[in-house]
Parts: sequence; C-alpha cells; structure tokens
Amino acid sequence: MFVLELTYTAPVERIDAALPQHIAWLEANYARGTFLASGRKVPRDGGVILAVGEDRAAIEALAATDPFALAGLCEYRVTEFLAILTAPALDAHRQQLPG
Repeated sequence: MFVLELTYTAPVERIDAALPQHIAWLEANYARGTFLASGRKVPRDGGVILAVGEDRAAIEALAATDPFALAGLCEYRVTEFLAILTAPALDAHRQQLPG
C-alpha cells in the first residue's frame, strides 16, 4: 500500500484552476481500484492519497500523470508500507509480512 503526499508548489489560485482536471484523474483511478481515499491536507498546502498498486515504480509513474504534477503545481512524496492490520472495509488490501 502507498501513501502519496502532495505538496503544492504554486499559489492556491492556480491549484483551484486545475482542480477539475485533478478530480477527473482521481475519479478515474478510483474507478480502476487504485485509490482508496484522498483529500486535502489541513492547512491546505497539499493533499494525501491512499493507493494500492503492484509496485512503487508503477505508483510513482501514476503520480507523474496527475494534472497537478504535469502543470508543475505540486511535488509528490510516495511512502510504501505494509498494511498488516486494516479496518474490515479494507480486508481485501491486507498484506502479509515477507518471509
């Protein structure tokens, strides 16, 4: 599982102008089953996405297709973790320790 942390590198006015394209990108990835949750950080200086994927390289490549990233409006930090314990709603994404 992955935590994608966006940090805005542009004024919020530019973020708001690109928001419809970013939301369409989010919705497409929810439909594919890649994104599990997302939202703005508080204070509003970026956002967070909880994602599942085959590997880190694939998730990083996906993040690079975000309209915010393509327009140079944000930077991404990708953190991979093993979701050993989950809420029942996320049981399908529960992972095992290697080895």
